[in-house]
Amino acid sequence: MPPKSRQTQNPNRQAWQWADTTDPARITQDNLETAYRIRLKACPRDGRRNCKNNPNCLVGLGESQWLGEIDDEAFQEIEDPNNERRAEGSFVGLKNLGATCYVNTFLQVWFHNQEFRSAMYQYLEPATPKGPPPSPKKNSPVKSSPPSPRKQTSSAQGEDVVSSTTGCPQGSPKKDSSPPTSPKKPPPPMENDEDLMPTTVCGHLQFIFALLQNSSRRYIDPSAFIQSLGLDTALQQDAQEFSKLLMSLLEDSTRYQPNPWVRDIMQQFRGQYAYVTRCNRCFQGSSRPSQFYELDLNIQGHTDLNQCVEEFLQEEKLEGDNQYFCSFCQSKQNAARLISLMSLPRVLNLQLLRFVFDRNTGHKKKLNNYVRFPEVLDMSRYLRKPENEVVYELQAVLIHRGHSAYSGHYIAHIKDRASSCWYKFNDEEIQKMEGKKLQLGCEEDLEGGQKQPKKPKLQKGSHASRNAYMLVYNRRLPEGEMIGAPLPVETAIPDRLMQMVHRDNQKFEEWVREMKDMRQQSVVSGKARHQEITELCELMPAEEGETYEWISTDWLREWLSESNAPRSVDNSKLTCTHGRADPHKVSDMKRISKQAAEMLYSKYGGGPHLSDDASLCWDCVRQTCAQLHAKARVAEDHKFITSTNREKVDRNKGYWVGKESLRVWRQLAMEKLAPDSQGQGNGENGTQADTSEPTSSQGTKSSQGSNHGSMENGDDDITIFNEDIICEHNHLLPDESCRRLVSEAVWRRLKAYFTTAPEFRGNQNVCQACLLKDKEGEQREELHKLMAAEQKSALLQLYQDKNRPGWDKKPVQEFYIVSKVFVEEWRQFVKQPLRYDPVSNIGNVSLLCPHLGLLYRPELIGTDLSNPGLLVWPTEWAVISKTFLVDHTIRVIREDEDRLVSKPALCEECLEARVLQEDQERREYSSATIYIRKITSKEEKIASLQRAELNLSSSEEENDPDFQQMNTVKKRKIAKEMSAMSAAAASINQVRRSSRHRRTRGEKQFTISSGQTLRDLKIQVMNAFSVAPFDQHLILNGRPLVDDVATLGSLDVQPGSVLLLKVDEPVEDPMLIEDFAKASVPEEGFKGTGLLGVR
Repeated sequence: MPPKSRQTQNPNRQAWQWADTTDPARITQDNLETAYRIRLKACPRDGRRNCKNNPNCLVGLGESQWLGEIDDEAFQEIEDPNNERRAEGSFVGLKNLGATCYVNTFLQVWFHNQEFRSAMYQYLEPATPKGPPPSPKKNSPVKSSPPSPRKQTSSAQGEDVVSSTTGCPQGSPKKDSSPPTSPKKPPPPMENDEDLMPTTVCGHLQFIFALLQNSSRRYIDPSAFIQSLGLDTALQQDAQEFSKLLMSLLEDSTRYQPNPWVRDIMQQFRGQYAYVTRCNRCFQGSSRPSQFYELDLNIQGHTDLNQCVEEFLQEEKLEGDNQYFCSFCQSKQNAARLISLMSLPRVLNLQLLRFVFDRNTGHKKKLNNYVRFPEVLDMSRYLRKPENEVVYELQAVLIHRGHSAYSGHYIAHIKDRASSCWYKFNDEEIQKMEGKKLQLGCEEDLEGGQKQPKKPKLQKGSHASRNAYMLVYNRRLPEGEMIGAPLPVETAIPDRLMQMVHRDNQKFEEWVREMKDMRQQSVVSGKARHQEITELCELMPAEEGETYEWISTDWLREWLSESNAPRSVDNSKLTCTHGRADPHKVSDMKRISKQAAEMLYSKYGGGPHLSDDASLCWDCVRQTCAQLHAKARVAEDHKFITSTNREKVDRNKGYWVGKESLRVWRQLAMEKLAPDSQGQGNGENGTQADTSEPTSSQGTKSSQGSNHGSMENGDDDITIFNEDIICEHNHLLPDESCRRLVSEAVWRRLKAYFTTAPEFRGNQNVCQACLLKDKEGEQREELHKLMAAEQKSALLQLYQDKNRPGWDKKPVQEFYIVSKVFVEEWRQFVKQPLRYDPVSNIGNVSLLCPHLGLLYRPELIGTDLSNPGLLVWPTEWAVISKTFLVDHTIRVIREDEDRLVSKPALCEECLEARVLQEDQERREYSSATIYIRKITSKEEKIASLQRAELNLSSSEEENDPDFQQMNTVKKRKIAKEMSAMSAAAASINQVRRSSRHRRTRGEKQFTISSGQTLRDLKIQVMNAFSVAPFDQHLILNGRPLVDDVATLGSLDVQPGSVLLLKVDEPVEDPMLIEDFAKASVPEEGFKGTGLLGVR
C-alpha cells in the first residue's frame, strides 16, 4: 500500500475541500470527480488491507486466496467417503441418535456374547406381524434383584468361541485401527425393504447383530431397533432399568420358539437365590426361592467388590417392631433373614448401584467413589452349597462418565474372546486398549472443576473405577464340563439377514461412488472459479480515461469469499434519491473497468448499472456544497455571537432573545439555509453509508446537528426563533428568566437568518395582562402560605405526628376518627403550600360500609398500619370540624376498660366480608414483586430474633451457663450487639415495604404469582444467586418456609414481602444445580414404550 500521505490519511475531507470556495451553482466536472474520489491512486497488488474510502483500491477483498497455484484438495467440500468405510479387522460402531448411548453399550456387549448372538440368528419371526412387540408378563418366572432406586444396566458374553460368528471379517481383528474423523456429511440412512425388514424386537436385534458382523460401514444406525422399542432418542433413560426390562422382554419373545437353544438362551443370564428367614427361638425357618438376571450391589461405604457381595448376602436381624411371625411358634419372634445364593449363571451381571436416592435433597445422585474389582472372580465361597470351583473371568465393564445422575455419557470396555484384547466402545468410535490405555473402568469425567479422589493402589489382575456401574463376568468351565443345554454347533447367518446386509452394503458403496463423483465435480467447478477470478482480477482496475462502472464492495467480497457462485449483483443500496450513485456511499462501492463489469453482469446478472460519468449525481453534490457553505457561515456567526455575548449590553440599546432560541439557533438556521441537510448522505432507505461525513476545509462536519453538543440537544419544540418569549397575547413575557439581552450587532446577525422573528427592544414594556395574572398568582400563593401556617399552628401535633392518641392511654375516654388519606394530603399542603392545593373537605365515607356502619374495628385503628383510619384528639377534632367540611363524623367512646362504642356503630356483617375479600386478594395475585435478601451469619442472628420461641429474656440469659462463664466486658458487648440487632430486626423482616425503598446489598427483586410453588421460587433464586435449592433456607417474618409444594399464596407471601435467604454452604459441584432443575420434571421412565408392552 502507498505511504500515508496527507491525501490518503483523510480522503473524505479531501474529497470536499473544494466546496468551501466554490459556488454551488458553478460546480465543474473536476469538482464532481473529486467528490467521488475518482482520481485517487489505486493500491498496489501486494497490499493486504483494503482502503475503504478509496474506490480504486481493489486489494484486501479476499482475492489473495484465489491468486497463484491451488491444490485440488482445496476445492473439496466433501470429505473422503472412504473415511466411513470399516477398516480391515476392526469392529463396527453404533450411531448415537441423541441420548441413546446407553442402548449402544448394551448392544455391543450382547453382540460380543457369541452364544446369545448365535441364538438370535436362529430366531424365527412370526409369519404375520401382530402389532407391537411382546411385553413381559407380570407372572414371569424370572425375577430381578430386590428393588433399588439406583440406575442399572446389563450385558453378557458367552464362553466358547464360535469361529463363524466372530465380530470381525476374516476372523478376529488382525490390527489396530484408530477411529477416523466423522465426515461433514454422514452416510445416508438405510432404506427399508418391506419384504425383508423385521417386524419384532428380536428381528431388529438379529439384523443389528448381522450388520455389526458384516457391514462395510464404520458405524451403523440403530434407529429401527430404537423405534421398535418406542424409545425417545432425546431422553436419557435409566440404563440398569433398560437392561432388566429388555431381558424380560427377550425372554417372553423367545419363550415359544421351536428351537430349544433359542427358547432357553436367556438361561445363561439367570441365577437363583433364596430369601431365608430363621426363627431365633425354634431355629425353624422358611426359604423363598427367586431367580435373577443380575445382582444389585450397594457400593456406598465400600471400596472392594467382595465387600459389596458380602453386604448383599449379609444377615439381617428382625427385632422389635420388625419381628418375624414364626408359624411354628405361632407368635412374633426375633429372627434372622439373609439372601442365600443357590446357583449362579454362566454370565454373571453385577450391578454397582452408583445412582442412589438422596433423602436430604429428594433426588437421585451419583456415587463417585472408587470400587476395586478383579479380572478373575471366585464366587465359590458365596454359594449355599459350595462347589469345587466357581470362577469367573471379566468380560465387560459398563461405564457412566459424568458427576450427575441426570446426565452424562455411557461407554463400554469389552474383551474380544477371539484375540483376548480389550476394546473401548464409544458409540461410533472404537479403540483398542493396550499398554497404558488398558485401565478398565477408568474414563475421564465430562465435567471439570471437581477435585478428583485419589485412585487406590492395585494389585496385578485387579482394577478400580469411580464410574463403572456394571461388571459382566463369564464363568470359566473345566475342559469337558458344561452347564445347562449343550452349545450349538457353528451357525451361519440366515440367508435373509445376509441378503439384507448385502443390500445395505450395496447402498453404502453407491453412496461412496456418489460422494466421489461430487468430490470430482467440486474440483472441476473450483478450478473454473479459480480461472474466472484470476482473469477478472487482472481486468478490474479502471485506468485513467477508461470507461468504468460502480459495483457494491459487499458483493465483491461475497464473490471472492464464496466457493460457489454468489447471488446476483445488488447495487440498490448504493443509489441516491435521484437514482444515481450516492456520493456519500463511495466507501461502500468500488470502481472497476467496463469490461470486467460486463463479464460479471453477463454471468451473475443484477443491477442497477452505474456506468461512467452518467452515474455521478450533480444534484447531491450541489446540495452538499450548499450545506457546507451554510455550515461555514453558521460556524463563523456562532463564533462572533459567543464572543460578543460576553460583553455587557445597555438595556436601551439591546434586544431580547429567548434563551432556548439562542441555544438552538444554529439548528433553525441550517434548516432554512440547507433544508435537505437532514437527509444528506442518505439513500432511498434513508440510511447513512459513510462512516465519516463530508467536512469543510475548516474541519466542520456537514451533517446537521453533529457540530456542537448544544445543537444535538436542541429543543424540537422550537420552530420559530424567539417564540419562547412570546406570551399567549403575542406580547413579551414578563418573566426575564427565559430571555437574554443581546447587542444590536448580535441581533442583526440573527435577524439575517430569521427575518420574520418577533423583535423586542431592551426597553420594551412586557405584556400587562400577563403581569396582572402573575400578581394574582403571587397573592394566591401568599394566601396559601398564610392558610398553611395557621392550620399547622392549630394542628401542630397532628402535622408532626407526635403525641398521638391511643387506647393504651387510660385517662382518655373519647376519640374521633378521620381518613388517613385526608391527613396525608393535608400534611403535603402544609409542608409545600405553593405546590399543593389546600384541602377543603374530609371524606370519611371510605371508612363506612354501604349501610353507613363502621368497617374497621376501632381498637385496631392507630395500631394497624394498613388501616385507612387515624385517631385524633377531641381538641383536634374541634379545629378540624370548623376548618374543613366533614361528610360523616366518626366518634369512639370508651364505656369501660374493655369496651369501645363507635358512632356510627360497627357493621359486623360488612366487616367480615371486607376481611375475607382482603385476605383473598392478598393470597391471589400475579406478576407481583417481592424481594429476597441473602443474609450473613450476623444478619441470621437478627432474623432469629423474630422467632418468639427463640427470644431469650434477661433472666434466661442469666440462667444460661455459657452466658454466666463470660467476663463482664464480654457480657456488655454481647448485650449491646443484641440490642442493636433487635432494633434492626424489624427493618429486616418487614412484610411490606415502601415503593421508594432502596435495595440493600445482597438483595434482589423477583416477579412471582400466588399460584407459584415454593420449589418454583427456589429455582428462580438458584438462577439469581447460584445457590442450589437444597442449600436454600427462605425465611418470612422469622418463619422458615419449608413446604416446597405449597403455593406462595398459602405461605402468606404477599406482594412487596421481603424474604431472607440463608445459605448452608456453597455448592462445589455446579452439576447439582442442573440436576435439581432436571429433577423438577417428573420422571416417567419407560412408560409408554415397548419395554412395558404399551406403545
